[in-house]
Amino acid sequence: MVSTQPILSATGLTMEFRGFVAVKDVTLSVNEGTIHALIGPNGAGKTTVFNLLTKFLTPTRGQIVFRGSDITGMRPAEVARLGLVRSFQISAVFPHLSVLDNVRVALQRPKGLATQFWLPFSSLSVLDERAMELIDAVNLSAYAHLTASELSYGRKRALEIATTLALDPAMLLLDEPMAGMGHEDIGRIADLIRRVAKNRTVLMVEHNLNVVADLCDRVTVLARGEILSDGSYATVSADPRVREAYMGTEHE
Repeated sequence: MVSTQPILSATGLTMEFRGFVAVKDVTLSVNEGTIHALIGPNGAGKTTVFNLLTKFLTPTRGQIVFRGSDITGMRPAEVARLGLVRSFQISAVFPHLSVLDNVRVALQRPKGLATQFWLPFSSLSVLDERAMELIDAVNLSAYAHLTASELSYGRKRALEIATTLALDPAMLLLDEPMAGMGHEDIGRIADLIRRVAKNRTVLMVEHNLNVVADLCDRVTVLARGEILSDGSYATVSADPRVREAYMGTEHE
């Protein structure tokens, strides 16, 4: 259910690298239950903002609040345990493990098995029911016993989303989920994101504006490290400043 209350907010985020200001005074809020896109031309600062929000970078100035808690100084693993979980632009799965085993490994921490490394691998069978639920949720049931290396690129991304969902996040952050995909895979992953967003919040960095227009409730546009426009896709795509930033090529 879409809410008007922010689950994640950032105020006055600034990131400087030895005098170079990569992000300047970014204030952003992501409402609970929405799909929110962060877009902008190359060099706009999207990756830096994403890294700040997911705690892979600590801001020079500013504050980040998630579900009412100040997470500005926290580490990525700490915010993940709070329910803010990120997937990466490059598919990050274990290529020589099966689809099922990849998801079982991801389930170890939430099920309290992450530190019990002396147990035989067969002991993870207690995770099979939940693992298969997640695999089915991303339409990979027919591929459960294939190794990840045998999957198409789009299905590897679906597997990565399944392993991310294993952590039961309240908010899922996706870094260019459509990167490198063909048309068929783009449609499959877009449908998957729509399904998983029914009971959680999604923030995504994405270059494919057709996907953004189709999926997202709200869009924030960055340019030169600052917020240029914010609102619905119809609103930001009609903004002359956004058209100028993209030089008109992607909004025609």
